[in-house]
Amino acid sequence: MANALSTTLGFDGPSNLSMGARSFYLLAGLGLAAAGAKPRPNPLLSILAIAAGSYMAWSGYTGRCPAKAALFDNGYGQGSIGRA
Repeated sequence: MANALSTTLGFDGPSNLSMGARSFYLLAGLGLAAAGAKPRPNPLLSILAIAAGSYMAWSGYTGRCPAKAALFDNGYGQGSIGRA
């Protein structure tokens, strides 16, 4: 089940984050999620911060970022931004 879920979310395949990037994603994601956990006047912003922080932390943990892969790596070594 976890394998099917990770495939559906795009967290399968080889790692596309370096160790430094993984550390940054993990720490920044946990920090953003912790900041979103504080009570705020607008609960929607808290929910968005928790969701974005969780996504970043999970990307750092797995070493695979589907957003980065979509922008910079389309399977041929270049993504939509990486094209010359």
